[in-house]
Amino acid sequence: MHWSGPLADPETWVAIAFVIFVLLFGSKLWEALVGMLDKRAEAVRAELAEAARLRSEAEAMLQDARARREQAVADAKRLLEGATAEAARIAEAAAAEARSSAQRRERMALDRIAAAEKAAVTAVRLAATEIATAAAERLIRSELDEKADAALVDRAIASLPQALSRRAA
Repeated sequence: MHWSGPLADPETWVAIAFVIFVLLFGSKLWEALVGMLDKRAEAVRAELAEAARLRSEAEAMLQDARARREQAVADAKRLLEGATAEAARIAEAAAAEARSSAQRRERMALDRIAAAEKAAVTAVRLAATEIATAAAERLIRSELDEKADAALVDRAIASLPQALSRRAA
């Protein structure tokens, strides 16, 4: 039997076989294909969720790092201000100590100068007294005789009541 027409064409039989194949297995292939696409979509959603979670963790870590950096900068500024204040306090204390030491040394030098002046004045007075005593002794020996000596004693005795009355008043 030899057929003629569209049924005799092998392409028609291939098309019919394809339609039967699609009708029989198409729903199963469609379900498998949709299942694979659903699994792939779920995997992509899971990856996107993981990426979003990782991004939020990274942003949180970035915020934490910024906060720690700002805290470190604030701590460094506070330490620097404290160190500057401490250095200024130490410098002021050192300057005050230097002034006090200079004043003490000046006072000691002035005391030494005053003591040296006093010693020099005392030495000069002592020398002047010794010179005056020696000169008076020579003068008295050369100019006073017994008569002048007696007149001097008489004058001293005569002025004694006046000197005593001045002392009593």
